[in-house]
Amino acid sequence: MLNECMPQKKALAEASALYFAYVRKKNIFLLASACLIIALTFISITLGYAQITVQEIYNAIFYPNPANILHTIILNVRLPRVLLAIISGAVLAAAGAVMQCILRNPLASPYTMGISQSAAFGAAFGIIVLNGGHLQGFSNSPIIVNNPYIVTTSAFLWSLISVIAILALAKLTRITPEAMILAGVAISAIFTAAITVLQYIADTIQLSSIVYWTFGDLGRANWAHLFLLLAVSVPVLLYFIWNRWHYNALDAGDETAKALGVNIESIRIFGLLTSSLVTSVVVSFVGVIGFIGLLGPHIVKKFIGIDNRHMLPGSLLLGALILLSSDTLARTMFSPMVLPVGVLTSFMGGPLFLYILAMRYKKR
Repeated sequence: MLNECMPQKKALAEASALYFAYVRKKNIFLLASACLIIALTFISITLGYAQITVQEIYNAIFYPNPANILHTIILNVRLPRVLLAIISGAVLAAAGAVMQCILRNPLASPYTMGISQSAAFGAAFGIIVLNGGHLQGFSNSPIIVNNPYIVTTSAFLWSLISVIAILALAKLTRITPEAMILAGVAISAIFTAAITVLQYIADTIQLSSIVYWTFGDLGRANWAHLFLLLAVSVPVLLYFIWNRWHYNALDAGDETAKALGVNIESIRIFGLLTSSLVTSVVVSFVGVIGFIGLLGPHIVKKFIGIDNRHMLPGSLLLGALILLSSDTLARTMFSPMVLPVGVLTSFMGGPLFLYILAMRYKKR
């Protein structure tokens, strides 16, 4: 009997060793991504027209001196911008990963499904029709208003139209994943045309604000932006992480998910709603930044697979890393001129989109 148990114990030990090696590889990837974000944070703050050292960053954070111009640059300009890039990139990548899972479409993201464009239209609508703009007291703000939530609320409500259209098409017509992307392209075109109409009737100040949304830029970051974005994004990201097992079940197919007790309709609806919410908040602050929700998840899947227990945190970290590195490059490539970061992310994401599309048809 003892001899019969020995092979089973050995097989179990080997399986355990393989599993721990499997998990360790994923954890190393997550830890390396987090370390890269921390390192790039300091590098990004030091780069720019004003040369800053790491020691000055340390002094500005722990011993701030308002009379020191470098401390003012660090605390009021560069640090808020870097943190906004990290938070926005993490949110957009996580939203893209969740959308790809619940729609079972590797091309899905807030940008390709038209949510970013509809949120941008909502922001423009809030600026012109609802007389909205930035929070009162924001530096470099072209518009001053008393209600700080007009633009964000308008962006969210209009982004819901894209979500409702996608859900209705999926429910009523059972369209293919590729057709859903085409529907997203159509929605994007409609809202882009609507933004053009608003630009045509806007005055000079309103027009400059709308153009800011459509470019995608982190140049107006400040602490008020960060606190409001954190208040919305942290609960949503925790919701995504909490449902990671449900998303794994959805990856196995609707029938399997139902057999495991997953309420697939609820998970899909709330997943799209929460993704729409955080996307609209990001767009209302930084404008349309495309393809982060596509780049982050797909790069992570290549390294550590599709298990959402690790893929979701990995997408979050890599999205932050991509947007932070893109913004740093946009600020320094043609210094002192600063490129909109949305231009660089589109240059990276566009070829990836075509590659994924080609690979899907090649498999067929």
